[in-house]
Amino acid sequence: MTVLATPSAPAEAGEAIDASESAPHQHTKAPVEGAYLRALALGALGVVYGDIGTSPLYSIREALHTGGLAINPENILGVLSLIFWSLMIVVCLKYLLLVMRAEHHGEGGILALTALVSESKCRDSKPFGLLLALGLFGTALLYGDGIITPAISVLSAVEGLELITPALTPYIVPLTLMILVGLFSLQYKGTESVGKLFGPVMLVWFLVLGLLGLYQLVQQPSVLAAFNPWHSLTFFWRNGWTGFLVLGSVFLVVTGGEALYADMGHFGRKPIQLAWFFVAFPALLLNYLGQGALMLRNQEAIHNPFFLMAPGWALYSVVALATVATIIASQALISAVFSLTVQAIQLGYLPRMQILHTSDTEKGQIYVPAVNWMLMAACLALVVSFRTSSNLAAAYGIAVTATMLITTLLFGTLLVYGWNWSKPKALAVCGFFIVIEATFFSANIVKVLKGGWFPLVVGAVVYLLMSTWKLGRAYVFQLLQRRSVPLKQLLERLREEGVHRHEGVGVFMYGNPEGTPPALLANLAHNHTLPDKVVILSVEVTSFPYIEAAQRVVVTPLEQGFYRIQLRFGFREKPDVIEPLREVSLDGEPLRPERASYFVGRETVIPRHGGVMPYWRDSIFAAMTRNALNATSFFGIPPDCVVELGTQLEM
Repeated sequence: MTVLATPSAPAEAGEAIDASESAPHQHTKAPVEGAYLRALALGALGVVYGDIGTSPLYSIREALHTGGLAINPENILGVLSLIFWSLMIVVCLKYLLLVMRAEHHGEGGILALTALVSESKCRDSKPFGLLLALGLFGTALLYGDGIITPAISVLSAVEGLELITPALTPYIVPLTLMILVGLFSLQYKGTESVGKLFGPVMLVWFLVLGLLGLYQLVQQPSVLAAFNPWHSLTFFWRNGWTGFLVLGSVFLVVTGGEALYADMGHFGRKPIQLAWFFVAFPALLLNYLGQGALMLRNQEAIHNPFFLMAPGWALYSVVALATVATIIASQALISAVFSLTVQAIQLGYLPRMQILHTSDTEKGQIYVPAVNWMLMAACLALVVSFRTSSNLAAAYGIAVTATMLITTLLFGTLLVYGWNWSKPKALAVCGFFIVIEATFFSANIVKVLKGGWFPLVVGAVVYLLMSTWKLGRAYVFQLLQRRSVPLKQLLERLREEGVHRHEGVGVFMYGNPEGTPPALLANLAHNHTLPDKVVILSVEVTSFPYIEAAQRVVVTPLEQGFYRIQLRFGFREKPDVIEPLREVSLDGEPLRPERASYFVGRETVIPRHGGVMPYWRDSIFAAMTRNALNATSFFGIPPDCVVELGTQLEM
């Protein structure tokens, strides 16, 4: 997943800034073929298709349980037809064949699309600001998805125990809670070793899905009539409003569609397409048809058609495999939320947090403790509150439909302003998807009072926090700029008046590569001295995932022992400043970053009435500032080398 590239001016000392206007050499993906392509496709099964691959556990059951729908052959075929054509139109056609062509330096996802739109001619149009806000809100909604998916996936798998014996029913919720606690408690270990098993395990899972479905299909081949779209149309004619409501549950089969696009940066388009068309899609289709075939023969199977497809002797094994598959699906969503959080931090949409890298070889293996425990608390609360996967299904889908609709709007904008399509042609393509997804959204919106409010509230809160932090940091930057002086003016004053210099290297961190760090001015005002060598260090986070080592450091000698050093990082990289500085020489002498003194600023924000933002929002920003991780830890600076200078700012 890439990140939104919008110009910004962060104010925090050493804060990462967006450098989307620059174009350093970035990593490019070599063509993937043969065994390597198949290996990537196998990996994609474990990471990309975990969410959509566990949908058969609950989706068709929930669709046929909607609004007192009559369980008869016509309605069963109608729901199956809706499922088939939803997969064909939304997943196959929209995402895999069209939207995945919109890649931003190899990355995909709603923020990658937003970045492409921001770099197009749309930047000069009136709706540009609204489109950026929509992209950010779509991102925020994914946090709600990251909470609901582990809860509903694990709970739906464990519910298979009640088919073994009803005596286990009281233990379903406690066991689900135990699995979720274990899953989140082990996140700090990383997924490097376990992740290697994700692909093979999910391959087994999809094979089992296909075999279970095929076993039922050969006994009731008449279910193949569901391929006829006429069954979809007559379904609505027969059931009216209830048929419309069923769409909200049918949408559960495509909830993982956005992940196909978002994870493109991990595997590339071809491996994801290969894994879908040759493994995931056939297996899912066979399983849905198999569930339908079973219910055509035995309508009582509507209670839990997925597990009832399995022979009695295999039920224990299927429940165990389903539980493992849901854990993998949950892990993929948790890791995605970690990655999204880091990218938001890097681009100034969230305050700095502790980020732990759990692998020495895989850059994407990260752990964000604060986010992990908040996700766990929310997941546990959901399970305790809703208690069944059927109840949770009411909360599932609304956030994803909104995100998909936003993706389509952004894609249409890109077609016109980025790819130079005519507006009628773009409208014809995207209008078709907008009508379908707007219908899905309308069918889901009626579930707001039954639980659908939860992901919307989560998305709104995350959006509020992101936008507040972005706006607040921009205003803080303006305040500091007013108190600052141009570096050129400072150098002229020092040249005329002089100042006591002492031996050593002083590194003054500042987010603006052209300004004078407030910490430098504060040091001069209080100590009346400067080191022999003064380095003004800025850290830039680009819109590229990774930056080549040769493009990492830019050193600009000034005068009087002053130097500007700019460090560039990709948004997927850890902005550790020490290692790149080891390669820097100042006037032929190595910088030796472990011996330098680092001067960083820390602002204390005091809310006030009548500021740029409402008082309540200023208070939120002040709280986020107080709880932000200090620059020392975030940038990997040895604590005993840091001098922190504070400033009070009234907002």
